Amino acid sequence: MWHDRGVAKTYSLRLHLYKTWRPHINPIQDATSTLYLRYICISTTPKMKDFAAIDFETANGKRSSVCSVGVVIVRNGAITDTIYSLIRPWPNYYSRFTTAIHGLTCSDTNDAPLFPEVWSVIAPRIEGLILVAHNSPFDEGCLKAAFECFDMSYPGYRFACTCRASRKRFGYELPDHKLHTVAARCGYDLRDHHHALADAIACAHIALAIL
Repeated sequence: MWHDRGVAKTYSLRLHLYKTWRPHINPIQDATSTLYLRYICISTTPKMKDFAAIDFETANGKRSSVCSVGVVIVRNGAITDTIYSLIRPWPNYYSRFTTAIHGLTCSDTNDAPLFPEVWSVIAPRIEGLILVAHNSPFDEGCLKAAFECFDMSYPGYRFACTCRASRKRFGYELPDHKLHTVAARCGYDLRDHHHALADAIACAHIALAIL
């Protein structure tokens, strides 16, 4: 999408549209028209309609230590499927910090499947879809680390980030760009924050609103 490709390209397209639609107006001097044009361009940009929102929780400071995953599959702009699973983490221990965040402990995941088994269920259901996460470098890093940990060939999943999109869309309008803050701005009430599926659902709603 054009508004995700940097300030220079955004200005270049804006200038081109001015020349095409309103050639008698100087876009640098006419601030009101610039705001009007920006509104038109953003509101008519095609929305992302097919994707899979994903969220990982980890057991400790290692990215490979995924202990739960939530996936929300969106097709044609509607949620069509959800997946949630606990995962026996590797390495298999929990830090106090992570347990304080999501509430999971070894007793919750000692009998859970390992990552390869969980991903074998998820992979065919997200095939061909871009993955969307809030703060995608974290979730993408977890996914790559888990693949590496179990010597699995990484298939090159593509990621989009709703946190990055929120910073571009809302800027200083919001006090922060945390998941629950952005979800509320997009009209979704996130409950049970840091439950992987609840967070993935919130991410999907944000993506439908601003990606």
